[in-house]
This record gives sequence, C-alpha cells and structure tokens, in this order.
Amino acid sequence: MNDRILTTERLMLSPVSTEDFDDLLTLWSNEDFTRHIMGRVLGREEVWFRLLRDIGHWAAMGHGNWTIRLRDGGAYLGSVGVFDYRRELEPPFEAPELGWGVAPAFQGKGYAAEALTAVLGWADQTLEGRTVCMIAPENLASLKLAARVGYRPYATATYKDYTVQLFERPVRGA
Repeated sequence: MNDRILTTERLMLSPVSTEDFDDLLTLWSNEDFTRHIMGRVLGREEVWFRLLRDIGHWAAMGHGNWTIRLRDGGAYLGSVGVFDYRRELEPPFEAPELGWGVAPAFQGKGYAAEALTAVLGWADQTLEGRTVCMIAPENLASLKLAARVGYRPYATATYKDYTVQLFERPVRGA
C-alpha cells in the first residue's frame, strides 16, 4: 500500500479510510465546500456511503480518492482522486475522471494545486491515455486550477440537472 501514498513538500496523500469519516463529515457539512459540488450539504449516512464507495473503488479499480493532510501536524484538508463513477453524462466520460476538493479554510494557499499535481504525476505514470474532469461553470477557482494543470474544455453537459463543463488533459511524460 506504500506505493499508494504520495507526498509533496507540504502534503501527504493516502487512500481514504474509515478513519477519515469524522473529517469527511465536517467537510461535507460545510455549505461553502458543497456549493459547487452537490449544491447541498450531506448528512452522516450519505457521507458514510460515499466513504464506503471510495474504499471500494480502491479495491476494485486500484485507484480512487486520496485523503489530503498536512505533513506537518496532519490537519485534514480534503481529497483528490482518480475514479470511474460511470456518470450518466452526454457525452460520456471515456477516460479516468479526476476530482478534488479542499476545505474552505485551506483554499487559496496552493494546497489543491500541490495535491492535484501529485496525483496527475501518479496518473501519468500509472494509467494510459487522457484524464477528464467536470466543473460547474461558476466554480472559478476550480476552472483556474484545471487550466493551470493542463485541462482544456471539450464539451458542456448536464449532470443531475446542473450544467457542467467537461475538460480533458492528455497524459504527460509516459
């Protein structure tokens, strides 16, 4: 499992575990965090099911969501991941999906970019081909970050009654 732990100058990324539940519940209960992702906060049951889904994703696919923590002190920041959720989108995702989210208290400090860059480096070495992501058009911070790490728009779609922009990034350095 050590090959699944990623470290950067300031961060440690490890596959999600049940030990992350309380931190995840706090994160998904924050309206500022969920605004551009779900449009609503999540309760205990939904957060638990998401956590179990993410643990199962690692078991089934060999990748999934990483928990982001500060190396100094271990504070929980959020998550970043590579997944296949078989989303009902048109056009459909035909490549691994990247997703990320950092707690509002840690936004604007470069942590999301640092974590995302680490995971993209892992993806470029481990997966074949491009990766994709979807972002709500009003989520300006994520749009900027996606462009910064090499994602480019390729389509607009509707996902669960919300308009989203679809992005793709070619594999690098493989």
